[in-house]
Amino acid sequence: MISSQVLEKFLVDTDLVKKDQLDQLRREAQSQKVDLEDLLLEKSVVTEEQILNFKSQIMNAQIIELRNVEFSTEVLNLIPEPIARRHLIIAFAKDKEYLSLAMYDPEDLQTKEFIKKKTGLTIKTFIASKKSIEFGLSKYHSSIETEFTNLLKDGGVTGAKNEQDLNEALKKMAEQIPIIRVVDTLLEYAVFEKASDIHIEPEEDKVMVRYRIDGILHEVMTLPKVIQGALVARVKVLANLKIDEHRLPQDGRFKIEKDEYAVSLRVSTIPIFDGEKVVMRLLDESAKALTLEQLGFQRSNLGKILNNIKKPHGALLVTGPTGSGKSTTLYSVLSMLNNKNVNISTIEDPVEYKMVGVNQMQVSPKIGLTFAMGLRALLRQDPNIIMIGEIRDQETAEEAVHAAMTGHIVLSTLHTNSAAGALPRLLDMGIEPYLIASTVNAVIAQRLVRIICPDCIQSMKVDAETLKSISIFNLDKLMKIMIQEGAVSSKMKSISELTFYKGAGCSKCARTGYRGRVGIHEVLEVSPEVQALIVSRGTTQSIQDKAEEQGMILMWEDGFIKATLGITTIDEILRVSRE
Repeated sequence: MISSQVLEKFLVDTDLVKKDQLDQLRREAQSQKVDLEDLLLEKSVVTEEQILNFKSQIMNAQIIELRNVEFSTEVLNLIPEPIARRHLIIAFAKDKEYLSLAMYDPEDLQTKEFIKKKTGLTIKTFIASKKSIEFGLSKYHSSIETEFTNLLKDGGVTGAKNEQDLNEALKKMAEQIPIIRVVDTLLEYAVFEKASDIHIEPEEDKVMVRYRIDGILHEVMTLPKVIQGALVARVKVLANLKIDEHRLPQDGRFKIEKDEYAVSLRVSTIPIFDGEKVVMRLLDESAKALTLEQLGFQRSNLGKILNNIKKPHGALLVTGPTGSGKSTTLYSVLSMLNNKNVNISTIEDPVEYKMVGVNQMQVSPKIGLTFAMGLRALLRQDPNIIMIGEIRDQETAEEAVHAAMTGHIVLSTLHTNSAAGALPRLLDMGIEPYLIASTVNAVIAQRLVRIICPDCIQSMKVDAETLKSISIFNLDKLMKIMIQEGAVSSKMKSISELTFYKGAGCSKCARTGYRGRVGIHEVLEVSPEVQALIVSRGTTQSIQDKAEEQGMILMWEDGFIKATLGITTIDEILRVSRE
């Protein structure tokens, strides 16, 4: 991908844009969070042809205009739509040896290598504009629509006279090659893109498919409305759900295993106005527990956790919203404690990762196996360490506190916004203050932020607009903490002097500027002073103030430390802080 600096130099050198005009446009692009190139085209400052000719010379790639190409469905489908849409790449011609690709970024070597390996053909690369690629993407919709319209007629779906006939026809359709191919494609490329969730969302005139990648939803595919019933039926067959039940939510799971990966999928369907929405959560069963350092725990926070897991008994709680990495943190702590001298038992909903040497039980409310019941059973199994997937109610909270009091190490999660908020939350559940004070050792609160793509990272200084947006934080306190943590030099006096970083956007990160996620954390140790506040039923704010006084680094402060180290961006810290 051509860097913005190279593009800017070309614009000024060829006198297409004056320097002061370019500075203004750059600021505007940054404030709107759009590519400079897209803004230039939108404002008609330059033409698509001028940009394309320049890129063609720099990249030594021939230009192709897809609006002048006659498409073959067979060739187009050599690259599935999720990959084509995310990486802006279209297959438009092939012979025995060669596959011709139109690419927005011909230097996307990783995707080219993947396609070469998949097709076994030598790749010929051409460069195309975004509008040209978008025209190519529209061809996917029409080719699938034709295929499925014919299939629905042949399968009897179109001619079904009643609901029973329709359900039978959909069941047969779910076993047909075309629908199997579409679903397999969605699953395979979700794994390839490292998506955590697949959303299949029916709309009035189409079906939208989105992947959640690094915590953000990305549109990867639009399917014709005719495919909707068969698509949902196929997922239901895989997850062993009722095909003829369209009015009630359903939950199931299934597994896909290949040589390279083993992924378990949790499936949820709900009825909405335009049909049934399906969400699939992907859980990589081959993933190994990461170390706390790999999860993003910095020096002082790491020390606090290590001190507290060495204690012979008591509870360690992890808090945060759904999808903030709480379970991953608990698994990492478990892997540190896991050895042949201890009995570790867990009760989870669901069991996300299998751990050797750990006895893992899954809750099943349908048969009465709740967290509280499972925990009571585990306590009769002579455990040393217990992990509870989540403390949801008073009964589970009481059992957890009882276990922590009677000589067990207890690990669990809670849904609160901050570390300090976990302690009053237990009070709200009806747990006696003195029990909380004497059993909880520490509370970790966390969120996930996106990591800057290492292939397109670039430095930046804080401008006036950014300074204004971060002025909601205590910046003087922040500077002291960053110096204390060794993130910046003690000579630095203010935030405006610091260097931060961002991703310019490249083919490796699908032009987002981010690749992967890491945690930002706060770790609250329950000191004697904090215990006194719990016993006197202190508020969340009073507990947090005392913890800060004793050196607790808040999540947003941990985030800024990571931003100065080039791990994440100020924008990410602001986004997560707002959430």
